Amino acid sequence: MRTTFNRSLVSRAAVAMCSLGLCISLAACGGSSASQQSSSSAASSSASASSSALAGMNQLAGVTASGEPGKEPKVSFHTPMTVENKAYAVLQKGNGATIEEGDHVCAQGIALSAKDGSQMANSWTKNTPDCSMNVTKSGMDPAYYQLIKGQKINATIAFGVNDQGSSYIMALTFISKSKALTRAEGSKVTDIPAGLPKVTLDAKGKPSLDLGGYKPGDTLVTQPLIVGKGRTVTENDTVTANYTGWTLDSSGKLIQFDSSWDRGAPSDFSLSQVVSGWKKGLTGQKVGSQVLLVVPPSEGYGDKATGKIPANATLYFVVDILYAG
Repeated sequence: MRTTFNRSLVSRAAVAMCSLGLCISLAACGGSSASQQSSSSAASSSASASSSALAGMNQLAGVTASGEPGKEPKVSFHTPMTVENKAYAVLQKGNGATIEEGDHVCAQGIALSAKDGSQMANSWTKNTPDCSMNVTKSGMDPAYYQLIKGQKINATIAFGVNDQGSSYIMALTFISKSKALTRAEGSKVTDIPAGLPKVTLDAKGKPSLDLGGYKPGDTLVTQPLIVGKGRTVTENDTVTANYTGWTLDSSGKLIQFDSSWDRGAPSDFSLSQVVSGWKKGLTGQKVGSQVLLVVPPSEGYGDKATGKIPANATLYFVVDILYAG
């Protein structure tokens, strides 16, 4: 079930900067310390990076920002400007909570042409922040992790991007953060149809599945097991989930083919890029929910064998939705 994420405004910049798939999204960009902060006046809310470059990252000199931290900044630089991928500048210090390990961070972004300073994209315009950044040491480029972890909410950081002939400055403002759940929590569903596969959980929450003679049809089955109280998942969200997947092998035996529980950490998925059974089944559910999905071949991998999954296989998943944004 690993996949490559949809490229939103901010996420496209992360891919260009880090050369990583968006299964990590902005998590490919990392943390900082106080010595890496800008030294410019907080009173003017304008700053340019003056700290030493992080390992594998050079300073992006000559870029400044003004305005109230946490609001859309006015970004300035002399044009034309030569930029390189992974060059950075801390333009404005944040004044909110410190970004910590495991935080999900929402960021607004402005992309400005390095050639003439014209605006190429702006998520502030329609207030569409990217909330797919997951600040984890294990899943991020070490330099970006070092840069972003330890920043404060309302900080603005600029990155140089060269992407398929386009050269631009991406200014990201971190506007909020939250923690993902560790397992599903909410109200247990009591009226689950008797004929469905039975799900049991171990002490840590990992599910087991018993088909009990269940015969799948050719349509997607979405059965909430726990109904959460969090944000409603939309079809373009990035979702953090713990899940286990099963299918039948060539002999008809139920086998587990994947489990984030066994890897010891939840996984991040863009619903824009997973199999349609996941997108349809999780869209409309709430964060905190646990959902049983029975995915027919037409909503899964079809007639293609994938790893342990045979061709024309029905897939069974139990998914804990821990975050969506």
